[in-house]
Amino acid sequence: MIWRFIMDEVVSIEKSLRKIDNIIRKKGREILKDFSITPPQFIALQWLISEGELTIGELSNKMSLACSTITDLIDRMEKNNLVSRFKDEKDRRIVRVKVEEKGHKLVKDVLYRRQAYLGEKLRNFSDDEKKILSKNLIRLYEVMEE
Repeated sequence: MIWRFIMDEVVSIEKSLRKIDNIIRKKGREILKDFSITPPQFIALQWLISEGELTIGELSNKMSLACSTITDLIDRMEKNNLVSRFKDEKDRRIVRVKVEEKGHKLVKDVLYRRQAYLGEKLRNFSDDEKKILSKNLIRLYEVMEE
């Protein structure tokens, strides 16, 4: 009986997380349209900002996309002055990709809009409810990362 109750809670949590993820992704795509950038381009920018300068192969592995797909993605982003390519100082055969100022600003602006959206949805939560939610989400993330 207790096991069934626990599994019901797990099913409910998983379902809620899936629904929330879906809503956030949908809203995120709407926001990206205002910035004329595709979701994969935004994800690439986030990887490059968090990891630093990467090669096409490294970015390909991070995003689980083919190198040819990443090359096309970087080509389009370079044309829009979001990123640039440069030769590695230690090995000139290696080409790295870095985020330009316009790319940094775009990510900052998109994240601000996403956070504003979430803030609006949380406006009727009490401060305690927000703290508890934040604490529990961080805890769940930490356990899943182990």
